[in-house]
Amino acid sequence: MRDVQFLRANTRRRIKITLPGPFTMAQQAQDDYYQDEEALAMAFAQAVNEELKDLKQAGADVIQLDEPWLQARPERAGRYGVRAINRALEGVEGTTVVHLCFGYAAAVKEKPSGYSFLAQLAGTRASQISIEAAQPRLELSIVKELAPKTVMVGVIDLSTDEIETPAQVAARIRAALKILPPEKLVVAPDCGMKYLAREVAFGKLAALTQGAAIVRRELSTV
Repeated sequence: MRDVQFLRANTRRRIKITLPGPFTMAQQAQDDYYQDEEALAMAFAQAVNEELKDLKQAGADVIQLDEPWLQARPERAGRYGVRAINRALEGVEGTTVVHLCFGYAAAVKEKPSGYSFLAQLAGTRASQISIEAAQPRLELSIVKELAPKTVMVGVIDLSTDEIETPAQVAARIRAALKILPPEKLVVAPDCGMKYLAREVAFGKLAALTQGAAIVRRELSTV
């Protein structure tokens, strides 16, 4: 919560914070108490819910839950993943996001071209669903199954230090706009930039903003 308080005190802009989702936390924890993975996930969901409400009170405008293990363990996710996410988001107002990734690009070099668990997230309380699309060359027609959610589409490949050109980014955004209306599309990097050098990360973010500006100008002339 202190991170949000610090950021809120230093900007008037909208701010966002991310934290692990309850399903992923349950998959990574050793359960010596519940002896029931679903009960463990729901207990984490309650704790996450309390944290989310504290973060909102501290001034966060957008809150994102990172849930990479939904993709890694789709059978378990199908049993209780959505229910755990919904418990975590219960009563949390404003923009909420669930990010479903394939793992950090530095560690997972070959990513599948499709998700094993995605359409089910249409049933979550989250207002936005965040997906990777640049590195895995994701077939974007799948996002139709997330309607009526807003979809955050990854247009920056984090598996390479090569910095995209604004034109490349704009092309990826146009591809997403063939599936999603502009008001339902948010563009972003695929996932986190933890393993990139600072100058590379900055360059990729600059390309992201410049590519988005190109498409925004195109839309304004239509």
